[in-house]
Amino acid sequence: MEKKVEYLTNWIKEKVEEAGANGALVGISGGIDSAVVSCLIKRAFPDQSLGVILPIDQEVQDQEDAVTLVEEIGLNYIGINLTDPYQTTHATIREKLKEKGDWQEERSQLGGANLQARLRMSTLYAVANHYGYLVIGTDNAAEDYTGYFTKYGDGGVDLVPLINLRKEEVRELAEYLEVPGSIINKKPSAELWEGQSDEDELGVSYDSIDAYLRGESISQKDKERVQQLHKQTQHKRQIPAGPEPFKGE
Repeated sequence: MEKKVEYLTNWIKEKVEEAGANGALVGISGGIDSAVVSCLIKRAFPDQSLGVILPIDQEVQDQEDAVTLVEEIGLNYIGINLTDPYQTTHATIREKLKEKGDWQEERSQLGGANLQARLRMSTLYAVANHYGYLVIGTDNAAEDYTGYFTKYGDGGVDLVPLINLRKEEVRELAEYLEVPGSIINKKPSAELWEGQSDEDELGVSYDSIDAYLRGESISQKDKERVQQLHKQTQHKRQIPAGPEPFKGE
């Protein structure tokens, strides 16, 4: 396990240095993936790494797992409350769409959640630009394969060190890195809204996704769901599509 940690740490360090950046930062949600990345960037850049806590509809101190993590590993951090900018932006969008007669209430919950993710992404890049750091993502192999991330939101990053690790492998790393048990054992959630959980949204468990990625047999229902998610989200894993060069007159 130490060799895996060393490999990932060195990879982050090399990529940051190749980019001519000064260090690395990560948005910390209080979940296991961002906790592992936090530990890795702290190892790669002990004095040039930063955790960014970006609560919406909460205070920074309410993000107990996130604050506990950065304090335990000694990671420099900043907390920026995005409640006001989110509410202002979302209310403006809602008002203008209602004026146009196009507001769809049934789509507002997911739309609002995606707006939150994209607002956080923009904030991370603003802070990263200030320090000359790269933004390090937290998506793992299960999330990448199923497209369980917001395009240009939490998917908008410079490096993704966990991209080849299944959820179970991230847990193993977290245990080795001595991430607090409250984080390792908590129910996975992107905290898109009150009571939201990743597996409810996906419609399949991380254990089943991991088994599928290992090439093992899973139930037909879960297999079809994983394949459906992968197909539907193919656009998220590609650069924006463009036509071939026009060759006419």
